[in-house]
Amino acid sequence: MSWPGAFISFEGIDGSGKTTQLRRLASFLSARGHAVTLAQEPGGTRVGGEIRKLLLDKANSDLRAIPELLLYFASRAQNIEEVILPALEGGGVVLADRFTDATMAYQGYGRELGGDAVRCIEAIACGGVKPDLTLLLAIDPASGVRRALDRNAHQRDDESRMEHESREFYRRVAEGYDHLLQAEPERIKKIDADGTIDDVAAAIESEVESFLSRRSPKIPRGSRSPA
Repeated sequence: MSWPGAFISFEGIDGSGKTTQLRRLASFLSARGHAVTLAQEPGGTRVGGEIRKLLLDKANSDLRAIPELLLYFASRAQNIEEVILPALEGGGVVLADRFTDATMAYQGYGRELGGDAVRCIEAIACGGVKPDLTLLLAIDPASGVRRALDRNAHQRDDESRMEHESREFYRRVAEGYDHLLQAEPERIKKIDADGTIDDVAAAIESEVESFLSRRSPKIPRGSRSPA
């Protein structure tokens, strides 16, 4: 699919700094006149917010792999119709905190459901919508999970279900992201997330500026506020 706007997603292991860097990029682009819309995954809409509670609450440790997969895509489908497509069709820049690459890494590889299962449901739920550019924040899985657990201990401990998975699970997730990077190097760009917040932000800004400069026609600029 094509649209006048630009769709950029952030990916990486939990604790890699995605959300912080997404907000930094949103401010960077807004200051340069771009109309920026933020799309949370899972979540981003009222319905998606309810699904997010089910998926991330540590009390739901009995949630099985296939229901988990379907819930992620249900939230994503709502987000596409309600938030993402309208913004892209309006010529804005959409920044998504995860998208289908995360589902492939976490459920396809981490849960070992396989790529075919993910792609089959993606075809129905996403209807061909995928990011134009994906920024993969690379960090050691063990370090990332430690960061995420520390963050949740001080903020929202109810959203720590995924962080309690085994090291082997996160090894498979990291392997999944590596396979995706190798398969689509033009779309997925690896960002070293071990540096300072400012260093990582600078690398991301450089990558995004290069990407936007290559797009034709140029992404329109406007006054729309971030969602």
